[in-house]
Amino acid sequence: MNTPPKRLRRLLAGGVTAAAVAASVLIGLPAAAVPGVPTAGALPDLQDGPKPTVHTQQAYAPEDDFTAKWTRADARQLKRLSDPAAGSRENSMPASLTMPEVPQDFPDMSNDQVWVWDTWPLTDEHGNQYSINGQEVIFSLVADRSLGFDDRHVYAKIGYFFRPAGIPADQRPENGGWTYGGLVFPEGVTGKIFDDQSYSHQTQWSGSARVFKGGEIKLFFTDVAFYRDAQGHDIKPYDPRIALSVGKIHATGNGVKLTGFTEVQDLLQADGTYYQTGAQNPYFNFRDPFTFEDPAHPGETYMVFEGNSAMTRGAATCNEADLGYQEGDPYAETVDQVNASGATYQIANIGLAKAKNDDLTSWEFLPPILSANCVTDQTERPQFIFKDGKAYLFTITHRSTFGAGIDGPEGVYGFVGDGIRSDFQPLNGGSGLALGNPTNLNYLQGQPFAPDYNQHPGAFQAYSHYVMPGGLVQSFIDTIGTSDDFVRGGTLAPTVKVDIDGATTSVDDTYGDGGLGGWADIPANVNITPGGQVKPLR
Repeated sequence: MNTPPKRLRRLLAGGVTAAAVAASVLIGLPAAAVPGVPTAGALPDLQDGPKPTVHTQQAYAPEDDFTAKWTRADARQLKRLSDPAAGSRENSMPASLTMPEVPQDFPDMSNDQVWVWDTWPLTDEHGNQYSINGQEVIFSLVADRSLGFDDRHVYAKIGYFFRPAGIPADQRPENGGWTYGGLVFPEGVTGKIFDDQSYSHQTQWSGSARVFKGGEIKLFFTDVAFYRDAQGHDIKPYDPRIALSVGKIHATGNGVKLTGFTEVQDLLQADGTYYQTGAQNPYFNFRDPFTFEDPAHPGETYMVFEGNSAMTRGAATCNEADLGYQEGDPYAETVDQVNASGATYQIANIGLAKAKNDDLTSWEFLPPILSANCVTDQTERPQFIFKDGKAYLFTITHRSTFGAGIDGPEGVYGFVGDGIRSDFQPLNGGSGLALGNPTNLNYLQGQPFAPDYNQHPGAFQAYSHYVMPGGLVQSFIDTIGTSDDFVRGGTLAPTVKVDIDGATTSVDDTYGDGGLGGWADIPANVNITPGGQVKPLR
């Protein structure tokens, strides 16, 4: 049973039979779907729709070929959570799963030097966030502000920021108190790994950073080459690779300097067996490495990353298991209906790889741990956190990348299981939604550069979330506002906090100011002294 014992006791105290509660837990419904059961987190009564797929959370060996499925039956719970009566510019999603609205008058963490978006901290194999000699360090995708904000992706570079550790958010400068340290890589270094040097653009995308003894940093990232003509059309598919570069960090009371990062090693390229290639689909996804040690397998290092199921674009199909409907469900779709709907163009998965040596320079693919065939096309920046003996898998996705017949807000989606390869149960009633932007599913969303008139002003407010220890979540600001009044972002949003309890999450509205914490607040919880000692910060 997935409900923690103390939660179960509260439910039973409400006068509902144990059988009714057990049934609601088994199928993954939020407790509000059981008549008369009060709920923490205030999920609404569900709209009509299918039941979610039954998931056991059972763990399998990391090397097994079992792949959990985020099914269409699961993802259709998102629409069931939405209020069909929510009017123009209102949020239709549950408040407990919605990031509080971010104001338009936000401060810029870089002091107008660079656009900032995907960001990650300096961590160890357990996800602890480190400061070095009293200086917190983060890595971000950055681009020159002379570029238009929407042009940044093909010009992205990895930069870094630093600030003094251990200062409460309310005592820092409003913009978080970060100093921009510059780019990580010398010019031209990351382009050397590509066999075809005729690329038109060469860029760096998201990853993760691990700290080791002596201040050594292993930076795992996505190294990308684009091959485009003068009009911006692809001459051939772009070439993304998961790569590694090693350097050192030097921190004093005056700041932080990086050295090294002068060589890049090509670790993984999509294989076409588990993970879709450019030959199978020129628009494939293969990026965002996150490395960690599995608590169930001490000493073994694994990596999760975003991929797509290895089927040929235009010929992909989904099956009964991808749909996941319970037998006899009156709201079920047929396989033929789904395959004819266009949803087969959305076949995201989350990949797994295992390190073959202690230097983390040699890796082998394992089967995907999660597929989202006919659900969404993107499962970006996947990561694990481990809590109460459970493995929580988080990823992010856009409203615009959901398949035909599926709808949900931009934000964080989460899954829980007994290990890193499990029959993962999507959080919050099977929907998977852990923290979404305020969104109205009754109206179109538009685009970040042109929000829909009727859409909630916060529909594009934040993206590229990273879940930190203790449930803190950081993200970057994209667009805040509606078609007649909006501003673009390019800096980090306020940190928020989600409480994680079994198969549920909820926004902690007591954190910060009404649920919004400090701007760009990514606090370290461990410090490394100049002598190499590791000490908790708080």
